[in-house]
Amino acid sequence: MGIVGDSLERAGQAHSTRPIPKSAGAQMRYLVKQHKGSTKQVAALLGVSQRTVERYVKDQIKHPKPALADRMAAEVRRRWQPLVRKRARAQAATQTGLTVETRARFGFTAAPGSTDDGRMRRITQHLPPELAGRLLAAHDAGATEADLQRLAAEGLQEAYFQDGGRRAQGLLVEFTDIDYIDIAY
Repeated sequence: MGIVGDSLERAGQAHSTRPIPKSAGAQMRYLVKQHKGSTKQVAALLGVSQRTVERYVKDQIKHPKPALADRMAAEVRRRWQPLVRKRARAQAATQTGLTVETRARFGFTAAPGSTDDGRMRRITQHLPPELAGRLLAAHDAGATEADLQRLAAEGLQEAYFQDGGRRAQGLLVEFTDIDYIDIAY
């Protein structure tokens, strides 16, 4: 994924009612359960042997190497409490919206006489549910990173630069050179 897609994933993972399993064995058992008991699929997912997965499941190995521990935790986090995350996404898309914090280069296509040179800006803006819904729907549909960036630019254009249609009617925003983006809902 890209920077916007990853930020949307992190925003979804922040919504859970319980913490992920802490021990390596519990995490591995959870992953095996999610893959319908297939230790072979989990082994391929994590890049280890099937026998290694079986040993973690039986608690014969308790302390994974840091790289494997990070991969296991990331995979568990990605699959943890999908219904809670789905409910939070639906609420953001229909009721509460998203908050976008970013530092990126914003350039403009505007009326003659105005400056359109891009410059780095740090913006924290709440996107209303209509704009948030378009961004989340595109992410769910598997949109490319370029499409997600375009939708984020449109959302910031409408909410921040045009102030919901109250100013800068003909302004078109270019959203490039993203230093970071943090999305929360």
